[in-house]
Amino acid sequence: MVASFTFQAPSNILFQPGATRKVGELIAHFGARRVMLVTGKIVRSAGLTAGAEASMAAAGIAVSVFEDVLAESPSHVVETAVTACRADRIELVLSIGGGSVLDTAKLVAYLARTPDRLDDVYGVGLAKGLRLPLLLAPTTAGTGSEVTPIAIVTTPTKQKKGVVSPVLIPDWAILDAELTLSLPRSVTAATGIDAMVHAIEAYTSKHKKNPLSDQLARQALDLLSANVRRVCEDGQNVEARSKMLLGSMLAGMAFANAPVAAVHALAYPIGANFNVPHGLSNALILLQVLRFNLPAARLLYAELAPIFDSRAADRSISQRAALFVDGMAAICRDCKIPLSLADVGIGAQDLKKLADDAMKQTRLLVNNPREVRFEDALAIYTEAQ
Repeated sequence: MVASFTFQAPSNILFQPGATRKVGELIAHFGARRVMLVTGKIVRSAGLTAGAEASMAAAGIAVSVFEDVLAESPSHVVETAVTACRADRIELVLSIGGGSVLDTAKLVAYLARTPDRLDDVYGVGLAKGLRLPLLLAPTTAGTGSEVTPIAIVTTPTKQKKGVVSPVLIPDWAILDAELTLSLPRSVTAATGIDAMVHAIEAYTSKHKKNPLSDQLARQALDLLSANVRRVCEDGQNVEARSKMLLGSMLAGMAFANAPVAAVHALAYPIGANFNVPHGLSNALILLQVLRFNLPAARLLYAELAPIFDSRAADRSISQRAALFVDGMAAICRDCKIPLSLADVGIGAQDLKKLADDAMKQTRLLVNNPREVRFEDALAIYTEAQ
């Protein structure tokens, strides 16, 4: 018997190279005349918003640009953007950028229309009001934020907190592979691994695992594993970039409904305390968490193994599970992901603090297939160090 489940996804998805050059047409359907473009300075200076801005200008839409978004979405930046959105009487929010940019835009669209404060809505299901119309276009194939009901914020105390609510799912997810062509190899690799983590943790999630998320996770892993090496070697390959973007979105839809677990719980303190990008934070402890989870997730890893290795079908469950972990290790190696926490400046003296902070991520840890205690978290960080 199939267990009961719910599944939520965006109403509309536009998947096409050059899609952001059509945003003026999409916005016109909402009747909005005053739009806030939420982005980052690097993204805009690289010309990645130019097509969208030209499209909106041609449609006679007034655009207020907020380009001060920082990595890891600091709460004060979100609050500043909300103030500007209200002051400019914005009617719709468009965002073009990486995960932190999109997460910021989600919260701006919600908080600008409600009396809620950011501190009021951290957690699951606490954002219950209305929001402004919201269009999201990712510039990386990694976070899947363009299709999730989740926004992650870094608080003044360096904690990572999440706002989780269906109201944050956008009206349109716009997948334009041309926006990803200029990504450097290191970012391409880290964000690609991040997307794969989303698929893996959705497939092995202890809570809310369901048939739709399972199928999306498997398809995502198939697309991502087949193309991540290609885009690292040839970043101008539009076809491979498109498949990575599609895989990232499918993984996002999977974990939006079957939530992520210990990899993310242990990665968040790395990003918050050491300003390590989220995708790289995940990659740095991925293999250690996979090995830790093996006793509880062996069968699920074995089910995923044929995606990585055609030889898996004829092996035992334990052998297939090992092939799966080895396959992920090979991808990390081939994509030249840093091998240790020491490579990003984290020393042995920092590990207890990381483990303490990781144990605060109860929203995520409850989803892990194997219970993670403080001693386990410290051991994982130690192995990764």
